[in-house]
Amino acid sequence: MNIDLSNRTALVTGSTQGIGLAIATDLATAGATVVVNGRGADGVADAVAELRGRLPDATIEGVAADLATAEGASTVMAAFPDIDILVNNLGIFGSTPALEISDDEWRRYFEVNVLSAARLMREYLPGMTARGWGRVISIASDSAVVIPEEMIHYGMSKTALLAVSRGYAKAVKGTGVTVNAVIAGPTHTGGVEGFVAEMVGDELPWDEAQREFMRRHRPQSLLERLIEPEEIAHLVTYLASPFASATTGGALRADGGYVDSILP
Repeated sequence: MNIDLSNRTALVTGSTQGIGLAIATDLATAGATVVVNGRGADGVADAVAELRGRLPDATIEGVAADLATAEGASTVMAAFPDIDILVNNLGIFGSTPALEISDDEWRRYFEVNVLSAARLMREYLPGMTARGWGRVISIASDSAVVIPEEMIHYGMSKTALLAVSRGYAKAVKGTGVTVNAVIAGPTHTGGVEGFVAEMVGDELPWDEAQREFMRRHRPQSLLERLIEPEEIAHLVTYLASPFASATTGGALRADGGYVDSILP
């Protein structure tokens, strides 16, 4: 299967590192013009330089803005008003005992993980429908379905993101635009390395630490290892392609078999 995204422009939110950077890389490899986003100008510049170095024939742009705010969204939309592929990857996570999650934390997780995506969908979908083609992919999590005891606020936000994606898919039915979510399983990123150390200690070598983490805290995984960011990116790139024209309103899993259900 040769995925060709030439003449398409993709915005990947929160894409200066981790899963977002892997998605940006995969989309650019497929020929899309890719807009990298992060909160800090230095981080965006570094990611853009890295991608241009790795993919000299690709067109890579960057925009620094905090998309958890309306002001940040306005900055991005003013710079790039016509987006064909929107990947809502921006998200935060962390562990907090259930009875210690404050009102402010509940609000922060909703604003960053849910409202940022809903806002961009609301603003970019009209242009996509007018052009008769578009792709929206939001990065959810196994935690949307299997709520983790140590991060209920995170799970709540990812469950809400599934609902938002399904609802917007209905809003653009019959237009040539698709809206989907990807349920990502436990994935190997820098932030997750810190989370693993927090959960199992930092005395073990990384390979042992991640397997201990999976054994103790994510025993449902059929992979019995963390997923690499590129494995998430490949599914996103497929969903962004013309080959996925009949897939919309879905919650597709790249979770390593973590969710113990035939359907999400």
